[in-house]
Amino acid sequence: MANTEAKSGSKRVLRSNFPRGSYPWAVRAAQWRSLGIAEEDLEKPKIAIVNSSSELASCFSHLDGIAAELKKAIRAAGALPFEIRTAAPSDFITGAGKRGAYMLAARDLVTNDIEVAVEGAMLDGMVCLASCDKTVPGQLMAAARLNIPSLIVACGYQPSGEYQGKHVDIEDVFVGAMHVVTGNLPVDELIGMSRNAIRGPGVCSGLGTANSMHMVSEALGMSLPGSTPIAANSERMFSFVRAAGARIVQMIEEDLKPRDILTPGAFANAVMTILSIGGSINSVKHMQAVATEGGIDVDIYALFERYADQIPVLTGVRPVGQHSIEQLEQAGGGRGVMKRLERWLDTNALTVTGATVAKNLEGVTITDDDVIRPIERPFANQPAIVLLRGNLAPEAGIVKFGIDATKQRKFTGPALCYETSDAAIQALNDKVIQPGVVVVMRGAGVCGGPAMGGGASRVVFAIDGAGMSEHVAMLTDGHLSGLVCKGLVVAEVAPEAALGGPLALVEDGDLITIDLDRHVCDLDVEPAELERRRAQWVRPAPVNDTGWLKIYRRNVSSMPSGAVLAGDPCATQTK
Repeated sequence: MANTEAKSGSKRVLRSNFPRGSYPWAVRAAQWRSLGIAEEDLEKPKIAIVNSSSELASCFSHLDGIAAELKKAIRAAGALPFEIRTAAPSDFITGAGKRGAYMLAARDLVTNDIEVAVEGAMLDGMVCLASCDKTVPGQLMAAARLNIPSLIVACGYQPSGEYQGKHVDIEDVFVGAMHVVTGNLPVDELIGMSRNAIRGPGVCSGLGTANSMHMVSEALGMSLPGSTPIAANSERMFSFVRAAGARIVQMIEEDLKPRDILTPGAFANAVMTILSIGGSINSVKHMQAVATEGGIDVDIYALFERYADQIPVLTGVRPVGQHSIEQLEQAGGGRGVMKRLERWLDTNALTVTGATVAKNLEGVTITDDDVIRPIERPFANQPAIVLLRGNLAPEAGIVKFGIDATKQRKFTGPALCYETSDAAIQALNDKVIQPGVVVVMRGAGVCGGPAMGGGASRVVFAIDGAGMSEHVAMLTDGHLSGLVCKGLVVAEVAPEAALGGPLALVEDGDLITIDLDRHVCDLDVEPAELERRRAQWVRPAPVNDTGWLKIYRRNVSSMPSGAVLAGDPCATQTK
């Protein structure tokens, strides 16, 4: 049945419209009439408002109010909004069950939630309300997969507080909790911090994964320029919400789609932006997942390797420095950072505005040169994110580094191996872990965790709490919270141990070398000995192998593809 032309001034044929009197038209008209939608409105562009509202976490608690304003703007622009819901994963809430395995697994659930609702109803476009860190890539992945006019709206960061005269936010609570475990912080002090860390709705206030991915969305051209980072529920945020409501209707008229925007040049722009702000290492796999879902031929890991030594760190926002996210927004935000990087960016890349990056950066100024530094006066010339290769990480390993140039960049020591975070933390408390060792925590990859559940971040912060960050190194196939920036930690080592990757073959006492300057992560064991161990290796029994996590584990692909639910499932592989 052919779709009909819209009658609201649009010249485009809308896929959501069906011939009057046909079965699809009749049943939709009956459903929507009961919702108070007039029959004459059925010919208008139909736009999904993707809302991950939830009362479980402050990250999502304000989204219903934002959706209400967005609906008004879409209606005023001559279109018909439909609010749909998705899963709403928050690391600090959803991470409690199954060793945190639901966190990354929920990203792909968000993507599939969107596909079912938006593609099933054949809506014409969507505006996604981006909040906590898994919703942003999940929404971008859906946009790339569905390839209908789409716009991502960053819904802002939460206000943090003070305790005992000092700044306190959720990162401090996370770190503090593990300091309590190692006996280096009184419980009452942690309780006091938790009571004051969050003063309102929004995402974590540092440059963790959420704010990093908000800025990635803008750098990719999928969010309105100047909209990230932004304070939740601020008038400035609502002005962008209203602008997004008007713009999505224009995008449908123009037939401007995500794959017109998500070019290799756009991904390079986003990689350079993350490097310049010392953003979350989780943005690496998330960007790769977006590219994979859109069928875009780009290797995000290779882009990080290519630009790491070229792009200086221009901001020092927590956790890589001491500036606040509020200071970054006031200084010029993501658009200000991109203005600094303009000489290197693909400025011909198209954005959701319908204009290029070059056009969007015209006239942009930075109001504080100490917060967003000039290229000639960076916080650090050494990269804040380093990808390593070597015989322990043939596919990759990732290190997040602060801007302190005095931090150690090379470490060689004997391995101490642990299969769970609890075992590693117990060894730390029992003084088994001593200065000079490399802590190996494995079995926490996308298949083994599954979904990278395993609590690697807890081990990092416990090591910090024990005062050992500068005295030991750590290797894990798990992932780290975007707020982690402590010590020398190689995360997301791939192939993972559960697939028989080299990490599975490491034994206590094996010598490991990590060298950030040479981008190397190597195991000093003779090849013949490794082959002997490989022949004896037995694949571990899967954990949390029920329900959604079983579906995820059996279908997730490996890290180089972004760990998406497509392609060659890693559960069928043995390295």
